[in-house]
Amino acid sequence: MAGKTICILGGGSGGLVVANKLKKSLSAEHKIVLVDKLSYHLFNPSLLWLMVGWRQIEDMKRDFSPLKRKGIDFIQAEVNGIDFNNQAVSTTAGNVKYDYLVISLGADIYPERLAGFKEGAYNLYQLSEVIRLRDDLANFKGDKVAVMVSSIPFKCPAAPYEAALILNAYFKRQNKNVQVQVVSPEPQPMPVAGPAMGQAVVSLLNMSGIQYMPNTTIKTVKADKKELETADGKSIPFDMLVGVPSHGAPAVIKNSSIAAETGWIPVNAKNLQTKIENVYAIGDITAIPLPVGKPLPKAGVFAHLEAEVVAHNIAAKIKGGTADKEFNGDG
Repeated sequence: MAGKTICILGGGSGGLVVANKLKKSLSAEHKIVLVDKLSYHLFNPSLLWLMVGWRQIEDMKRDFSPLKRKGIDFIQAEVNGIDFNNQAVSTTAGNVKYDYLVISLGADIYPERLAGFKEGAYNLYQLSEVIRLRDDLANFKGDKVAVMVSSIPFKCPAAPYEAALILNAYFKRQNKNVQVQVVSPEPQPMPVAGPAMGQAVVSLLNMSGIQYMPNTTIKTVKADKKELETADGKSIPFDMLVGVPSHGAPAVIKNSSIAAETGWIPVNAKNLQTKIENVYAIGDITAIPLPVGKPLPKAGVFAHLEAEVVAHNIAAKIKGGTADKEFNGDG
């Protein structure tokens, strides 16, 4: 049997699992290629702890170079496009031919979509911005901190609420009297988890003295005045603004034939197969509707579990077995 090439785009929580699982399942004649624009994997959930000095950068980063010792080819490059007809990925480091493709490029952030965000907010989803926030917190003299959600969907639905709780705890440890508030267009925290979970989070915020403003869409960040202007014309003052930026699909996917109008990739909810044979998509880049009428949240735990399904089924196909593993939506 001729060796197959499996190309994995994106070295996040999902892509790394696919690469490692496949390497353990397949013989050496098969080639596994991982493509990522960075030279390292960054564990994004720890950005919230880095924000207040509870984690160091070296605790959150792992270089991709050790993958070579495992027999996994790593290419540091940007993805320029995908030719599905000829089964080739165009990157800034050249073309990669594939027999199987796993798209795990995640969701990109677009802070510029909200006027004034880049000028007035610390970006909670960008490493350099979180480092700047950590450094500025040490000298913060104000008494009003807002954690603001630009739009939905966004990665890690718990992030703004966890960030508010962490900041609140940080200020209390510093013996600083700072009012923390969460401003979000969501009707409740983590809506897909149901009303009971949402109310539990709201109760936790209330117990901590954190103000919560749901159903609040921000129109503009007025950096010079340190104000948020809401869609209904109200003003919310702040001394420090921590923002969840707008999210969207990477342009290379949004502009491709595999994406839906939203830019996300529709997949079979059970096996993560796209409309193109032997092409799979996992993690934040996907659009998976749930029976409750809401989409599956964009969270690393789902990417990890989806990756296990895809790796198992690709290996089974290559080895002539039954590709019968299914994703059940747990996470």
